[in-house]
Amino acid sequence: MNFVYISPQFPKTNWEFCDRLKKNGVNVLGIADIEYDQLDEKLKNALTEYYKVSSLENYDDVLKAIGFFTHKYGKIDWIESNNEYWLANDARLRTDFNVVTGIKSDKINNIKEKSKMKKFYKKAEIPAAAYSLVTTLAKAKKFIKEVGYPVITKPDNGVGASDTHKIQNEEELKEFFETKNKDIKYIMEQFVDGDLVSYDAIINSKGEPVFETGIFEPTIMDIVNEGLDVFYYVEKEMPEKLLEAGRKTVKAFGVKSRFIHLEFFKLKNDVEGLGKKGDYIGLETNMRPAGGYTPDMYNYANNTDVYQIWADMVAFDEIRNVNLNDDLEKNYCIYVSRRDNHNYVHSHDEIKQKYGQSIVMDERMPDIFSGAMGNYMYTAIFKTEEEMEEFKKMVHEKR
Repeated sequence: MNFVYISPQFPKTNWEFCDRLKKNGVNVLGIADIEYDQLDEKLKNALTEYYKVSSLENYDDVLKAIGFFTHKYGKIDWIESNNEYWLANDARLRTDFNVVTGIKSDKINNIKEKSKMKKFYKKAEIPAAAYSLVTTLAKAKKFIKEVGYPVITKPDNGVGASDTHKIQNEEELKEFFETKNKDIKYIMEQFVDGDLVSYDAIINSKGEPVFETGIFEPTIMDIVNEGLDVFYYVEKEMPEKLLEAGRKTVKAFGVKSRFIHLEFFKLKNDVEGLGKKGDYIGLETNMRPAGGYTPDMYNYANNTDVYQIWADMVAFDEIRNVNLNDDLEKNYCIYVSRRDNHNYVHSHDEIKQKYGQSIVMDERMPDIFSGAMGNYMYTAIFKTEEEMEEFKKMVHEKR
């Protein structure tokens, strides 16, 4: 099997995906725009061959690289980056090389444009916030008359919480239209007061989950816009209603052969037309793993190896090398980070001294992630929610 991995060096979790593919006997062919000598040794050992392009943004260069691999190794079976930023390019490359193991260009907008996602939630019978593609101030006012303030605006085809705004009155609405990027199509949504949760899974070629877990996280829009301290955690046990919502969404979208991260709101109150308190409503689909070190957190929480499960799905369409035993002990796994511009009560040494047994990772985050993920992170595992909350409180307590 020939697997072209786009940007295998970034983020670092990609090294692990490549490593497990190699262990499954796959030819892993890497394409990126950094020198080979800059690759980590673990990644070098996982790659059958590496091709450096001038820039991954230069589609023609990447096209030539895959052409070279095709000539040398034969037909390409997979093209993947597991990265939101490259999803559209991945689809275009699959289309050009007739690679059938992933989404092609004719379907990519269904998972990239938030407005198009809505029809699939409807198909799944999952409620979703009312929306409008607001091209004019008059159209926005008409929509707000129906749903009321506040409303959320964001690029219809956007990544993360970039350029996302909560508009609370007409003055802020006018300011948005005066300052928004004229080249971007925006979606405006009804504001929903809910906890942000996710259904994360690895789906086989039949559209069946071979692994399932989930995340509880604060609203990323507030974190980025207000520079808040960050925390999120992987659930110890998945609620049945969330599992049901995730599986129905997978079926409606026709997801196959992918690692996915589907976001939902869990309603804090009854909302007319959406549901009762505790119900789940559709927010966004992400047809790739959650960002940062979240795949490692899946492993710590579930006592497993999601990199291997994913590589088994790719190579064999079933789990071969990991025993997903339901009797294995599970934990909460929490990510808590700090920002350089905040003054905290407890020192790094105090945190390590008290929670050294529970902390499984701690390091400085790359600047490119710091807006959403903070500057320095701690990841720890706990048996109980109470212990997890105490840890979060100690890390985030300010003077």
